[in-house]
Amino acid sequence: MTTIVVKIDSTALSTPEKIEQIADRLIEQKNAGKKVVAVVPPLDNLEDKLLHYSQILSDNPSNREQHALNVLNIQVASSLLAISLVKKGVQAVSLNGWQAGIEVVETNQNVIINGINPETIIKHLNNDEFVIVAGSQGIDKNHNILLMGEGGPETTAVAIGAAIQAEQVEILTVQDGIYTADPAVVKQARKLNQITYDEMLELANLGSTYIHPRAVELAKIVEIPLVVRSCTENQEGTLIKGEVDMEKNLIVRSVAYEADIIRLTVGYDSYEQSSLADIFTTLAEHNIDVDIIVQAVIDGVKPTVSFSIAKEDFAEAIKVLEKNKAKLMFSFADFEVGLAKVSIVGAGMVSNPGVAARMFDRLRKERILVKMVSTSEIKVSVVVPQDEMVRAANALHDEFNLVEVTA
Repeated sequence: MTTIVVKIDSTALSTPEKIEQIADRLIEQKNAGKKVVAVVPPLDNLEDKLLHYSQILSDNPSNREQHALNVLNIQVASSLLAISLVKKGVQAVSLNGWQAGIEVVETNQNVIINGINPETIIKHLNNDEFVIVAGSQGIDKNHNILLMGEGGPETTAVAIGAAIQAEQVEILTVQDGIYTADPAVVKQARKLNQITYDEMLELANLGSTYIHPRAVELAKIVEIPLVVRSCTENQEGTLIKGEVDMEKNLIVRSVAYEADIIRLTVGYDSYEQSSLADIFTTLAEHNIDVDIIVQAVIDGVKPTVSFSIAKEDFAEAIKVLEKNKAKLMFSFADFEVGLAKVSIVGAGMVSNPGVAARMFDRLRKERILVKMVSTSEIKVSVVVPQDEMVRAANALHDEFNLVEVTA
């Protein structure tokens, strides 16, 4: 009998009726001859209430107690699902992170998994029980319960899958798989049968909400297959693995986009005064993520460096630059808003030169202005005016024949 790990989307746990539907899905897996571990995220409708109580009682609760409070709604979710399963006539047990043997460590203000002792999970599976694990939480060496934060539930599922040598990890979402583009923006987008870890990692870092990058990174390291499937419809999803069977010899596999990009430009009086290391170290120390970077050093022209940041980081970035202007020795800082990033992703780019040129040519024909460019082995990103974002995404989807992909 094979074992699978299923990470459940929070929307599938928002009402008693939806919890029962998910319980039925898990029972279907068991009836198909599989042992099942389910990993649940927080219940969204409890989080605000718990936070409200905390704020009434204290303006500055300790970090330890905030972690302890925030894990409660995940534990409630796991218990409710276990209760629903038992009502349907099967055996089930809910486990908190520490009960499931998840050990975590806090480093650089991030909580990460340090190891898993799967003994308890395996014991319950061998007793023919469903195991429901409260995701995104674990225990540190001082026996404190800590919450992993963003991407924690998916990462928990992958780590458990590796620890118990599961056949695969299923990620149940509101969408039925990974698409060649966002169907809300590109009407002709098609579902992909397969995608590589590297392609999925690029898409996750480009704003895809299917699965968090840290979970994809871990899955790649431990080489466990991931399947993204619908949490409401029982149908085939998209398989994420190391290598894929070429789908109609696609060079580009997906088009992604990200709105609300801001371009910051910093200028210097001379090249000797400019230091990329200094400026980006300073921004990093204030947790400001920088994406596309373009430096201009031309004889007879004052040097500049431009970089893109997310809209939510803009105010803090300006504040940091102004505060450190004397140390960084730049003469001016300028910015441009109303921009977006559009990207093409595909492992086939590695062995097919000219993909970027083809992308730029199509955007030129569409009269869409390209303001910045960033490339990797399997990705090309451009910054364009935001009001051209949707048109650019659709044009590139058409240019690389992604409409021909079939589910």
